[in-house]
Parts: sequence; structure tokens; C-alpha cells
Amino acid sequence: MTHDALENLSHEDRSFPPSAAFAAQANGTAELYAAAKADRLGFWAEQATKHVSWDTPFTEVLDWSNPPFAKWFGDGELNLAYNCVDRHVEAGYGDQVAIHWVGEPADDTRTITYADLQADVNRLANALESIGIGKGDVVAIYLPMIPEAVAAMLACARLGAPHSVVFGGFSAEALRSRIDDAQAKAVITADGGYRRGKPSGLKPIVDEALELGAETIENVIVVRRTGQDVGWVEGRDHWWHELVDSQSPEHAYTPHNAEDTLFILYTSGTTGKPKGIKHTSGGYLTQAAYTFHNVFDIKPDTDVYWCTADVGWVTGHSYIVYGPLANRATQVMYEGTPDTPHKGRLWEIVAEYGVTILYTAPTLIRTMMKWGHDIPAAHDLTSLRLLGSVGEPINPEAWMWYRRVIGGDRCPIVDTWWQTETGAIMISPLPGVTATKPGSAQVALPGIPVDVLDDQGVAVPDGHGGYLVLTEPWPAMLRSIWGDDQRFVDTYWARFPGQYFAGDGAKKDEDGDLWLLGRVDDVMNVSGHRISTTEVESALVSHEAVAEAAVVGAADEMTGQGIVAFVILRSHAADDPEIVTHLRNHVAKEIGPIAKPRQILVVAELPKTRSGKIMRRLLRDVAENREIGDVTTLADSSVMDFIKTGLSGGGGTQ
Repeated sequence: MTHDALENLSHEDRSFPPSAAFAAQANGTAELYAAAKADRLGFWAEQATKHVSWDTPFTEVLDWSNPPFAKWFGDGELNLAYNCVDRHVEAGYGDQVAIHWVGEPADDTRTITYADLQADVNRLANALESIGIGKGDVVAIYLPMIPEAVAAMLACARLGAPHSVVFGGFSAEALRSRIDDAQAKAVITADGGYRRGKPSGLKPIVDEALELGAETIENVIVVRRTGQDVGWVEGRDHWWHELVDSQSPEHAYTPHNAEDTLFILYTSGTTGKPKGIKHTSGGYLTQAAYTFHNVFDIKPDTDVYWCTADVGWVTGHSYIVYGPLANRATQVMYEGTPDTPHKGRLWEIVAEYGVTILYTAPTLIRTMMKWGHDIPAAHDLTSLRLLGSVGEPINPEAWMWYRRVIGGDRCPIVDTWWQTETGAIMISPLPGVTATKPGSAQVALPGIPVDVLDDQGVAVPDGHGGYLVLTEPWPAMLRSIWGDDQRFVDTYWARFPGQYFAGDGAKKDEDGDLWLLGRVDDVMNVSGHRISTTEVESALVSHEAVAEAAVVGAADEMTGQGIVAFVILRSHAADDPEIVTHLRNHVAKEIGPIAKPRQILVVAELPKTRSGKIMRRLLRDVAENREIGDVTTLADSSVMDFIKTGLSGGGGTQ
């Protein structure tokens, strides 16, 4: 009998095969699976040749002589900016729209062709060189969702300067820590961006980050977006329109080695310190371009694609910048929030631009469900032909609503699983091949080696659950954690030696299809954002009123998980009636608003084992209103009674 590491409790019998018409025109076919199975490395060599232009062709597909440090296409040379922009212009597609940009103020739009984008990228590359940025120099990018963010990433790629994009909602301290870790030489930012109808400042946060440390920063380039007043340091700060716009639109690119670093992207780590995930060039672009072509079935002459993610997350890197542009896609890019100026804004944009492919998060879908189907029903969504989901597992109810209300029961849904660390989609239906099931990512893509293991590292049979692993290297895999190879080995490769442990639970259904069950460690998934419990705990404890804190992710209908914090106060703070508000705001300031706890409960003690380990499992039981599990390992089992009574009574919570 198999002992399941994770229970297989839910079952789904509904299935939706692709229409004959969709299957007949699909990019991705069943033959891909057969080719990858017959010769996996040969398959990837073929994809690299098909989707990527190489200045120096590779002769070796994979060097796995020093696991877990892979080299893909290691003797090949390429330039990602050339692949994403120049080659399309050279092929006669300069007049094709690359980006339909929509600002949050409704009348604020820009249309950027591939020729326009090429000129923008080249001007910025020249500008960066003029301030001393060259190959190997790290550039931090802290921007709203404006086209300059895309140009910035590509200009860095053109120069071989690794970019580190920091989400525009992160705090000054979070920005500082990422600049310091990467030793970035320059920051590209804006005066601010628009959010919910109002300008919000970004340059002031950069200034604060630089006051806190970030001593490696020599130059700051500022896009004028909102026109708000900003502080200025002469010699360090430069307006984009003054420094960049005057540069030549021509720039001779340099090819870079396939294993040169393309970008660093920080994700929360369970030890509190964010992890700088390092991605290189050749393998990453190969998989990003291959997956975009096949999963999204892109037809560059006719499709209009829209990914609603932010460039600050890996989804924005792979499926707003590199994957779509390498495939010559026309896409929508939106600055604002879904409910500004009204709750139908997304569907208004779909109708206006004739969006054919929509890629969004379950959180957003559930929010739209909450608002009601009459809102999308007021807009013409008949242009849509394919829907995608990303960020967390999607529940079957939301999947069905997405299919019925948004897709008109005609659009295949590709529910995709992947991570910052994997670089590109790993598990997903192929829309012209797979009979899709509500809530399931279903099958590993051709060329991707996935399995589900039990506690002993043995593959579970169909119908059972366990831990999701990748059994072989893949092209877009992270190469290490920036500056910390040992942490890379310990974090991802130690649990099941020789195999990558994703940190996610999964099950195989009776058909062998995969269902993702969320994180198995203490990383919370809030609206598709992975946030470490330890980072939030550290922020709480940094407040002078807090003696100790424990944080869990509790199921939340709208966000996937909500952050619930349990805190022990220092004696002098016990009488402060506003303490919960103060603490929530403190976390927002220290880490960012996305990490603000949904609830904070003041407690006298935390449930701990005799060795001092906090039993978060029990706290999660309380936070999710479940019967409390086994307390026999606690040093004092009565602690849980007090906590449960306190939560149900609402004391100290908000």
C-alpha cells in the first residue's frame, strides 16, 4: 500500500477535448511528445534551432558533468535583444505592432511597433554605455507597467548587463536588500505610476533605498510618467527623456555566450533572506520561446495576446518580454488595476483591442466571479480563442466560470505550472491535443521530465499524491542562487538527491494527469506571489512592540492564501488598542503591501515542540477554522485552547 505524502481527496470527471477546428490549426501536436520521448536532447536541439537565432551555433546540447550546475548550448552565442526585436525588423515586420500599451487613465495609450521598440532599445543601450554600464554590470529596474520596462530589460540583454527587476510594490528596504545582494551599478525607475486613479511615487522609494545603503548605485535613470515632484541628486540622477531620447537609434549588438547571466530575479526564501534566482541566456530563451509558441498557439500575423502579470514577476519576464517578442507577437500591456475606473476595465480592453489569447491568474478570475458575470457579459469577448491560467492552482469552479463566462464554452484553457526557478512553463495542456480537466495542469510538456514522489523518493502510482520533482535538467532552469551556490544545492537538490524538488505537492489522478496542491513548506502563495513566512515574521519582530511572531498562509477564497499572524507582544505594548493596525502597516512598510497580514492575533504563547520549533500546522488549523490536529508533541498543549478561544472571540484581530 502506498503511503501518500499528500492526500488525494478531490476528484474531477469533467473533460473538454479541443474542437476539431482548433486541433487542425494547432502549433503543438502529439508528435512533439513522441519526438521528445525518443531523443530528449535531440528534441531540445531542434527547438533551439527552430526558435532562436544563433550568432555562433552550439555543438553541445547539455553539459551535466557537474550536477546540479547545468550548461545548455554552452558553446553557442546569441543576443536576446536581437532575437526579440532586430530579426523581426530585418525580416520586414518593423511596422507590426509589438505593444498596444494602455495606461490607467483611460485616454492614455501608446502603440509601439517593432521598429519603434528597436529604436527605444538601441537608444537606451547607448545611454547605458554612456554612463559606464557594460557587460556583467547589474542594472536594477524598478518601474510600473510601462513600455520603458520592456525596453530596459532588452537594452540590458543587448549589452550583456544582467537585469534585476524589482516589483514596483516593494518597499525601500526590499529594494535596498536586492540592490545590495546583486551589487547593482544603476537603477532605472520612474517618478511614479498610476494606481487606482492616483499617482503613486517610485523615485522617492529609490531615494530612500539609497539612503538606507545600496552604495554600489552610481546612476539613476528616471522616466517622467506622472509629472509629480521628485528629489534630485545632480550627477547621479538623469531624466530618461534627457539622457535616452537624444541617443542614436542605432546600436551594434554583441553576441553573448549562451551561459552568460541574463537576469537575476529575487524570490522569497524560507530562511528570510530573498533568493536571487540566476537565469542565463540560451536555454532560457529556447524554452520561453518554445513554450509560448506551443502552449499559447501563437499566430503572429493575426493574434493579439495579453498577459495580465507584472514585469516584476517571472511571468512578466517570460510571457510579456522574452517569449512573446521572440515569437513576434502583438500584445496588450496594461498599467492599471482591474477595477479602475470600473470593474469591466479588463473586458473593455479585450473588446477594444480584439484580444485573442488571455493569460491571467486564478486570483483575478475569482475576483471577477465575485463581481458577477453581468460585468463581462456587457462586453464583446468573441475575439478570444484561448485562455490561460498562472500563479497558483486554479480551483475547478473558477476554471469552469472562466471557460463558460469568458471563453463562451469554446476556448481551450491552458492551466500552467512553473516557477521563478524553472524559468518557463513546465506542466500544461497542449491546447490542440489535451482533453482538459477543470483545475488540472495535467501533463508535463514535451521534453520536460516530471514525477511525483513519496517520502522515500519513490514514484507514486496513479491515484496518489506526493512531492513534485523534476528528474532531469531542463533548458530554462535556474543556474544557481546569485552568490550562493551552496544554498542552491541545499534548497533545491538535497531533499531528493539528483532530482530538483519544486517544494510543491502534487497528485496523479487515475489517468496519470497531474494536479498541483500548493506549497509543502512555509512559503505562502498570496495572489500568485510567493512570500516567505520567515520574511513576514522578521518584519513583525523588527517592530519594537513584538517579542515573537509566527505566520501561516490560510486558505482565502479570493487570494489563494491570506496571511495570518500570531504575535506575542512585549509587556509595554499590551495596552495599545491600535497595535494590530500599527503592525499591519509596519509589515507593509518593511516588505510591501502585498505582505500585509489579513489577520493578526495577539497571543500569550505560541505552540512549540519541546525542542522549540513552532508548530505552524496547528496554527494553520486554527486560522482555517479546522479541528486542531495532534498536539502530543507540544511542550504545553493547553496553548492551543487559548489561541483557538482568542481567535473565535475576535480578540486582538483585525
